Amino acid sequence: MEENAVALDKISVTYQDSKKNSRTVLDNISLHIRRGEFISLLGPSGCGKTTLLRVIADLKKQTEGTVKVAGQSAEKARLAHKCAMVFQTPSLLEWRTVLENIELPLELKKVPKKERRKRALEQVKIVDLQGYENNYPKELSGGMQQRVGIARALAADPEILLMDEPFSALDEFTKARLHGDLLRIWRSTGKTIIFVTHNISESVFLSDRVCVLSSNPARLSEIVDIHLLRPRENSILKTEEYFKTVSHIREIFEEKYNENI
Repeated sequence: MEENAVALDKISVTYQDSKKNSRTVLDNISLHIRRGEFISLLGPSGCGKTTLLRVIADLKKQTEGTVKVAGQSAEKARLAHKCAMVFQTPSLLEWRTVLENIELPLELKKVPKKERRKRALEQVKIVDLQGYENNYPKELSGGMQQRVGIARALAADPEILLMDEPFSALDEFTKARLHGDLLRIWRSTGKTIIFVTHNISESVFLSDRVCVLSSNPARLSEIVDIHLLRPRENSILKTEEYFKTVSHIREIFEEKYNENI
């Protein structure tokens, strides 16, 4: 089996406007992500993190370079449902219940009704929403809605979960709860997770490695290995190793920012 879940080699993305002016968003990014890894793409807002995620998902074509996802082209991986995306806002269908929202990708795959209901109920347990199966999105808190979004992404059993700043709109207490939920889901499913964030503390707490991106255009500044023990509890936030790692990444940002002034 292919060891890498994702292999990016010399990826660049350049946009051209109506006046044929070009702007490079991603510049020569190479990154190999192992199966089962939790990776964060960390960078300032607007630096190109989401564009890189969309290239992996085959929602955006790179201008240069090659992309392999689950050992095949990004297009073939998309058609085979190897990846699923969790967005900043869960974008649930208001007229569908929790179960019906989770079933949606299975409906699109034409999974029989009995089977998709069974799989949706399994995902409800994984995201700890038992008792809310028949609720509508407006009856749920923001954190609960995001858990439904995660369950919906997991329903089709993708190998890779792509998460685009999924907790950035939530308060700190809800975010802390969802960090724990996400790590529990990651441990229990063995999925590869690629997590986009601009929050240094969040990236350090969650990840095996943090990929620090510069901006204008985005380049891979440094890959930082996170040596904090797993499983991770909130108590780790008070350790010297955690503070040292956060400080190191902050120094990388400050150095790159000063270079670009």
